[in-house]
Formats: sequence, structure tokens, C-alpha cells
Amino acid sequence: MVALKTADVRKDFKRISHLVTSGEKVLVSRPHNENLVILSEKEYNELEKYRRNSAYLAKLDKSIAQAKEGRTVTLSMEELEAMAR
Repeated sequence: MVALKTADVRKDFKRISHLVTSGEKVLVSRPHNENLVILSEKEYNELEKYRRNSAYLAKLDKSIAQAKEGRTVTLSMEELEAMAR
């Protein structure tokens, strides 16, 4: 990871863009510790995929725990059809 100041990013954005698209992550240090990280769209999409998968797995774990605790609802096919009307 490359760490730069905001002024450096402004001065040499083209070179920094090339670094990012080549797989490098860039940390931009800002006042009051409000730092930024620049990464490629491909890496961003991968992170979002992991985040969504993690949320889905957490929901599955919660559902499994509820089923083990007996917190389920059982309906007959007729009851389900009546709910659909």
C-alpha cells in the first residue's frame, strides 16, 4: 500500500491511477484522521461480494439457530394457498 498526502494525489493523479489499476492500493492521508483508500473497481466489487456473502451467511446461521430452538412455523399446503389468495 502506498501512502500519500492529498496534495500529492492532486499533483500526480495520472500516475496514481496507473498504480491503482495495476493492483496497488493508495492511502490518502487527510487532516483529523479522515483518511481515504483508493482501490480499483475490480477490488471494490470483490469486497462488496464478500460483504454480501457474509451478510447472507449470517442470516443462514440465524435461521439454523432458530430451527434448532424450535422457533419454526409449520403450515399445510392448504393454509399456504389460502394465504396467497
